[in-house]
Amino acid sequence: MRLAEHGDDAVDEADLAPAGAFSPEERAAVYRAIHARRDVRDEFLPRPIPDAMLTRILEAAHHAPSVGLSQPWNFILIRDQATKTQVHDVFLHRNEEAAQMFSETRGARYRQLKLEGIRKAPLNICVTCDRARGGRVVLGKTHQPDTDLYSTVCAIQNLWLAARAEGIGVGWVSIFDPDDLRPILGIPAEIAVVAYLCVGFVDQLFVRPELEARQWAERLPLDDLVFEGAWGKMRG
Repeated sequence: MRLAEHGDDAVDEADLAPAGAFSPEERAAVYRAIHARRDVRDEFLPRPIPDAMLTRILEAAHHAPSVGLSQPWNFILIRDQATKTQVHDVFLHRNEEAAQMFSETRGARYRQLKLEGIRKAPLNICVTCDRARGGRVVLGKTHQPDTDLYSTVCAIQNLWLAARAEGIGVGWVSIFDPDDLRPILGIPAEIAVVAYLCVGFVDQLFVRPELEARQWAERLPLDDLVFEGAWGKMRG
């Protein structure tokens, strides 16, 4: 079998494929999933997610890039309503703490926002990062130790885009102290809690981000965020 030379290493040519662009239709589908993805709060339907569909979504997450191919993620699937209620109770406590961090006017608006679908979504997923996976020295992590966390976030984005393509909504609930979830879900102290996701079918999604539609914030112009050659040097 022929081998292709890459530096000092030889790889089987069967492991290589043409790197051309996708077809226009395929490209459009990728960009549609990116631009139509939304953080779902309260629009979940009670219909359960078929096992085959859930497996496809998790496979998409598991095919995310990871530093040194360490694949540091785990996915805890939560369907039990009593467990969801425990998590929801923690959210309510932390959410009130968060509300008090804003000004009086903004805090009042904050309390009106629906920021989770923990009990409503048929499935919750807690995504974790095993920071010891791959051993003491991991290729690519030697000088940027948080790349394992970034890798796990890449897996979450893959999950989110695949879910959107399947007609499944996802909401990321971040108003927790990660340690709040450890006793509820039995997560060891050495495992990092990265995300708590609410997952389920939806029949409607916001055309633009909900917080933009509700005038809480707005999308920044791309040109204001792109520098040329050095920090602060605008393009063109």
